[in-house]
Amino acid sequence: MVWTTQETTTHQDHVIAHVIGATVLGSFVFDESIYVLLDIGFLWRVYLDGEMGLLPTSVTIEELDAEVEIKEQLKIDCDRLSHQAVGEAGDLKQMTRAPSECAIDDVTLQRNGEDWRLLLHGEQNTLGIQASMSVRIIELLQL
Repeated sequence: MVWTTQETTTHQDHVIAHVIGATVLGSFVFDESIYVLLDIGFLWRVYLDGEMGLLPTSVTIEELDAEVEIKEQLKIDCDRLSHQAVGEAGDLKQMTRAPSECAIDDVTLQRNGEDWRLLLHGEQNTLGIQASMSVRIIELLQL
């Protein structure tokens, strides 16, 4: 697969500026978006089309069009991930722990046809938020 670097939009640049320096703790996928939990108390929502937003964790979860039980479990999972050392968060029900600890130093956007990925560059590793428009999937990966 050949990935080419793409320019981000002004809005993406604004959101990305806020996540620089934050550490990725975990994520969950809901309604064709991935929500990335950051250690700064925010969830970074990245839509399947690459647009994004950043809101406090509690606000994001309350705004979800989900069952009350799912929202409650997301709150518990976010709390566990936010207050425990990496690998010590216990059982998570709605979220997935980040594949590795990544304090974000830089973010770049790449495309390959209809597919795209955001590379979250950390000092010791790189994570990727990767999406395929053809199969309508978005996920957080260790790269």
